[in-house]
Amino acid sequence: METKELLKKVRKIEIKTRRLSNHIFSGEYHSHFKGRGMTFSEVRKYQAGDDIRDIDWNVTAKLNEPHIKIFEEERELTMMLMVDISKSESFGTRVQQKRDLITELCAVLSFSAIQNNDKVGVIFFTDQIELYIPPKKGKSHILRIIRELIEFKPKSNGTDISEALRFLSSVVKKKCIVFALSDFQDLDYEKNLKIAANKHDLTAIRVIDVAEESLPDIGLVQLQNPESGSVNWVDTSSKSIRRNYENKYKEFVANFKENCLKSGTDYLDLRVDRSYTKQLLEFFKRR
Repeated sequence: METKELLKKVRKIEIKTRRLSNHIFSGEYHSHFKGRGMTFSEVRKYQAGDDIRDIDWNVTAKLNEPHIKIFEEERELTMMLMVDISKSESFGTRVQQKRDLITELCAVLSFSAIQNNDKVGVIFFTDQIELYIPPKKGKSHILRIIRELIEFKPKSNGTDISEALRFLSSVVKKKCIVFALSDFQDLDYEKNLKIAANKHDLTAIRVIDVAEESLPDIGLVQLQNPESGSVNWVDTSSKSIRRNYENKYKEFVANFKENCLKSGTDYLDLRVDRSYTKQLLEFFKRR
């Protein structure tokens, strides 16, 4: 992509996502995540109306008088974006590809974070770690992330979510906010998902295209797996084949949700042919 065209794309995404962040998401981001990062400040005497859950029982026992712990917000948090850039993210049959939606979501979340003076870092992954951008603050840093989301060409096509989660745990030692953006078309990542969720505030955003949910009745068609490159002829006029496909897809979705629930990971499904604004806002409020 030529530099002029790239800058035009970056600017277009910046204008749209900064507007959404300014008017909608930054307040929700602050109220949810800022309240989660609390550090101990001091102990003082209990006063009428104080929350009894904040009582410091050790100090109370020593002084024979109720005392409570005082906490203050951490002034700086870190957001990490785990971005799946495997070949399946280039799939799209409606308004845009899955990767386009992921780019916008990353931009919205990043601008919300920097408005609250937080750092943002990114891990691009396929079945290997493709690029790691360490957490930093500032608009120029976010614009760099957007440029990479648009232009970066991965070396591999596959997906290994476990590898990405292991890398996250190895490079980010302090608890942070993590958004994993992927279609989660992978297996055997439950263990590493649980490890990451125990350490960080983790949300899995599953980006999907409606065409993945079922097969249309259009006769004999050639289907290609974008990650493996394998090609198969499928008779979509067969009811049993269409039913089997739908059942396998439902099983895949149920497995994804079960993995999230068991590990304590929040999750959100976003479709490429629908506006994500309302869904993302409702998600923040629900949390």
